Amino acid sequence: MEVLKVAHLSKAFGSLEVIRDISLSVSQGEVLAVIGPSGSGKSTLLRSITHLETVSGGSITVGGTDVVRDGLYAPPAELRKACLRMGLVFQNFNLFPHLSVLQNVTEAQLLVLKRGKAEAEARARELLAKMGLSDKERSYPCELSGGQQQRVSIARALALDPEILFFDEPTSALDPELTGEILKVIRALAAEKMTMVIVTHEILFARDVADRVVFMDGGVIVEEGLPADVIGAPKNERTKAFLSRITN
Repeated sequence: MEVLKVAHLSKAFGSLEVIRDISLSVSQGEVLAVIGPSGSGKSTLLRSITHLETVSGGSITVGGTDVVRDGLYAPPAELRKACLRMGLVFQNFNLFPHLSVLQNVTEAQLLVLKRGKAEAEARARELLAKMGLSDKERSYPCELSGGQQQRVSIARALALDPEILFFDEPTSALDPELTGEILKVIRALAAEKMTMVIVTHEILFARDVADRVVFMDGGVIVEEGLPADVIGAPKNERTKAFLSRITN
């Protein structure tokens, strides 16, 4: 079943067209990795799909609901419902510094899903245990390592029970040792068949965990296919040049 479909999507900031004519789809349980150089439009694509940026044109369908069709957004009620199907994990954690770990994971459940406090806290504790953070629920973000903060961010995103989870360079703010913590969590989610779109610069990780890989450059999709093809045996010269620099 198709969870996400993007057709001819474009986004411009004034006269600068950051992404153009992007079309892709993601099926239930699939992991799609998006790779490419800095400034290629990867993060803008994620922000446009998750409604953090307003698109300039094209269509986005999430779980069968049209978020945008031919550049026109759905009515607010339908848009809100569709956006709740999506979760986003930011590269810089974006935790509330004045709230404890437990509160960070329960707050959106209380305000957005209207869950009772007991149910929200039970769900939060379940997810914190899954992230190996049961002993940190009373801690504050400033008391955690970067890897721990990112795991709290993942727990917070999962607490809203999204149908598809987006990661925007989830390890870019971490040192190599802490990067391994986050990649391990994402691997576990992939094994559970969580539908995910991952923008990453971790090429070997993308090769190992993704079902499909998209290579972007200059705001367009240059190459798309199986990891073994796009990363292992790319056909496009631009993809070959990028991967050659990364490998070397």
